[in-house]
Amino acid sequence: MTYITTPDGVDIYYTEQGEGQPIVFSHGWPLSSDAWQPELKFFSDHGYRTIAHDRRGHGRSSKTAEGHTIDQYAQDLAVLIDALDLHDVIVVGHSTGGGEVVRYASRYANGRVTKVVTAGGTPPIVVLNEDNPGGTPIDVFDGIRAGVLSDASQFWLDLAESFFGANHGRDVSHGTKLDFWRQGQLVNLSAAYDCIKAFSETDQTEDLKALTVPILIAHGEDDQIVPIDDAARRAIDLVQNGTLKTYPGAPHGIHGDFRAQLDQDILDWIRI
Repeated sequence: MTYITTPDGVDIYYTEQGEGQPIVFSHGWPLSSDAWQPELKFFSDHGYRTIAHDRRGHGRSSKTAEGHTIDQYAQDLAVLIDALDLHDVIVVGHSTGGGEVVRYASRYANGRVTKVVTAGGTPPIVVLNEDNPGGTPIDVFDGIRAGVLSDASQFWLDLAESFFGANHGRDVSHGTKLDFWRQGQLVNLSAAYDCIKAFSETDQTEDLKALTVPILIAHGEDDQIVPIDDAARRAIDLVQNGTLKTYPGAPHGIHGDFRAQLDQDILDWIRI
């Protein structure tokens, strides 16, 4: 297995395949780089070098209880991209990973990024507050914290239902739900808990405004985790050079027909 080490001593696992212009993928909470396996193959088959990492505390990376903020995640991404000496990078982030890549591209890329893609991304901010009156109430996130603390294993199984839209009638296999559970079981409990605050309460309005490269903002219209009206439809009004692509009936999790269409749309967009 391949790792890089951050300045504060955290080992970050990454995997890569293919050759060509690099695409770096950042996963959502509470998953790992395994969530991107279909994309690693799809885009490498189309001539790109594909790279995905496990966020600190997640997957095969160090089970640290420290540094679970969007800013630290973005700095870790910068360490990885710098260590691999990548240029003309396309960064793709799902959910929390969307916040990670937006923060990285706006503050830490140093000219290395050429395009940004978010899918179900959390920016600009998810939680309800006076500046985001349509956001999700903090009580919802307190409930998530309680579920993670009391019985994380069952919580991951339950969350898979809404994550993939199974509770809204989407055809989601038992294996897909178990794989979500498997990846969730790999996350350090402290990392899972602290990341809830990071993905829900971090205001990335200024990050979006600061982006100088094109961004594709993709979002499912039936996203029950990061509702589209509070995220993508606000984000598109904040960026300088953005394209909004929405998917009727699609859930938060990248899955099935949504995955096939999203991957093709990303490929078409990055080739422009």
